[in-house]
Amino acid sequence: MATSKSEEKSLPCPSFCRRCRSLVREQRARFYILRRCIVMLVCWRDSGDL
Repeated sequence: MATSKSEEKSLPCPSFCRRCRSLVREQRARFYILRRCIVMLVCWRDSGDL
């Protein structure tokens, strides 16, 4: 019984893991959008110089 209680304490709460996963997914989406905008602006500036 003592080992199961120590194992329960070492495992993170499922809601915490779910929240972390959703935050990571949101940050990845933000970085993807930011990266696409930067590429679009760089390409637009390069084509405007011609």
